[in-house]
Amino acid sequence: MAKNTKKETNKDNETGVFEEVFSWIVVIVLAIGLAVVIKTFVIINANIPSGSMENTIMTGDRLFGYRLAYLFSEPERGDIIIFKYPDDETESYVKRIIGLPGEIVRVKEGKIYIDDNEEPLDESYLKEEWTVDNDGYVFQVPENSYLVMGDNRNYSYDARYWTNEYVSEDKILGKAGLRYFPFDTIGFVE
Repeated sequence: MAKNTKKETNKDNETGVFEEVFSWIVVIVLAIGLAVVIKTFVIINANIPSGSMENTIMTGDRLFGYRLAYLFSEPERGDIIIFKYPDDETESYVKRIIGLPGEIVRVKEGKIYIDDNEEPLDESYLKEEWTVDNDGYVFQVPENSYLVMGDNRNYSYDARYWTNEYVSEDKILGKAGLRYFPFDTIGFVE
């Protein structure tokens, strides 16, 4: 009778180990599945390779964007977005929305004018005085599209230089949200 008890104990131990391993596998699979869902539908990761958005976002910064930001609202002027680059959709860019659908955007002597407004757009986020390619541009933003530019206009490769000047709404991947690297600059991007 003692032998049967010992066999039953070993069998119980084996079953317990199997159940423990199986429970860990389930947890790991669920965690991976949740991470994939979050990455695919909720957040987007962006690396900033150039200085075109300085001083708002610095070269080498890493940030998260919110894919669902425009689910219930439209993008607004001033939003920093992550989008598919219109001239090569295999690349993603990060820029600020300047012109909204249907607007006429004029660039005159380093100032942005929207439609017939005589007051220039307040752009306190610019890194420095805009002196490079700062005059003579007129953009007629198509419906369902946006005009975007970098905050560091003197060194930004943006709509002024692209073949396809506008970002279609369906090519916006998300709204820039949280800078998470470098660690001493963690915070929300505005």
